[in-house]
Amino acid sequence: MAQGRERVLEDAAARGVVVRIVERPKANSLHEAATLLGLEPSGIVKTLVVKRHDGDFLFALVPGGRKISWAKLRTLVGVNKLSLPDASLALDATGYERGTITPFGSTTAWPVFADSEVAGRMVAMGAGEHGYSAFVDGDALIAAFGATVADITDPE
Repeated sequence: MAQGRERVLEDAAARGVVVRIVERPKANSLHEAATLLGLEPSGIVKTLVVKRHDGDFLFALVPGGRKISWAKLRTLVGVNKLSLPDASLALDATGYERGTITPFGSTTAWPVFADSEVAGRMVAMGAGEHGYSAFVDGDALIAAFGATVADITDPE
């Protein structure tokens, strides 16, 4: 299997999405990471793997400084129970380690749910490998995965 960054770029290209991967030093906080990348903290998007009660998963795209609103996401997905799996399950579900997860190049194409703040801006997200970030247009990201866009977060 290709390395994480290669999987991201191959999948993005196949979807017609321009992704720019940059090397970045380790940051000790969201604000430090945002400064290093030249973004507002909300421009860094975490891709969280969420486990459904039926054993399937979904991706939740969460802007920096925000957290999943479990009530909002459960209502949107139409289920009573969602949870964050442990790191090994997330790796099994996506082929990526925590901190590198992205829907691009995931070993399984899980449904994508994006917070409405992802739209209309350039964002940085996991690039499949530690020490790298992938820059992508939020609207192109949403379109590439047919993501469901809604208010699914609350302030941290």
